[in-house]
Amino acid sequence: MNSSTFLKNLLGFGKETKEELMKKFLIVGLGNIGDKYTNTRHNIGFKIVDEVAEEYKVTFETEKLGDVATFRHKGRTFILLKPSTYMNLSGKAVKYWMDKENIAVDNLLVITDDLNIDFGTIRIKTKGSDGGHNGLKDIQEKLGANKYPRFRFGVGGNYSKGRQVDFVLGEWNKEETSLLIERLPTSAKIITSFGTAGLANTMNTFNGK
Repeated sequence: MNSSTFLKNLLGFGKETKEELMKKFLIVGLGNIGDKYTNTRHNIGFKIVDEVAEEYKVTFETEKLGDVATFRHKGRTFILLKPSTYMNLSGKAVKYWMDKENIAVDNLLVITDDLNIDFGTIRIKTKGSDGGHNGLKDIQEKLGANKYPRFRFGVGGNYSKGRQVDFVLGEWNKEETSLLIERLPTSAKIITSFGTAGLANTMNTFNGK
């Protein structure tokens, strides 16, 4: 800590108030880093936060444990995070950025793919099991709880027995790619609704859409 930062902390400058912290949100899109994963079903979380960043004209910067972009909307601060830890270690990045930015668990939203719901279907929940999803499993372990908001985007279950991994790590087909063009803007609206209208209202508005 340099002398300037120390002096600011000593005098109470630069510290966020409780009210300011409650208006700050961490939006985590789950996925795997690397070009070979960019258009895979497992990377829908990355794709959705990319859509939000594009809409609000912000650029991701490589930071510790992930790529981060920040924007403000209606008095709220949104921190978009794409973990660089790979899916199975997502919890490490989530915990680090929650601690770094003093994010309350209620102000965390994790975006992930879901094999158990139809393609394009949206399901926002306040809590739940990991459902066999390794990214959610690691987050639950690192946070020590399964009660945190999550946004599940259905990728469907059109795969044969024993081919689950191949399916989620497979690329979107032409029909899915076309339909994603319609689904991504709706998904982006969920992010800002979560911060401005609250989780309950967002669930009522978007679940099943």
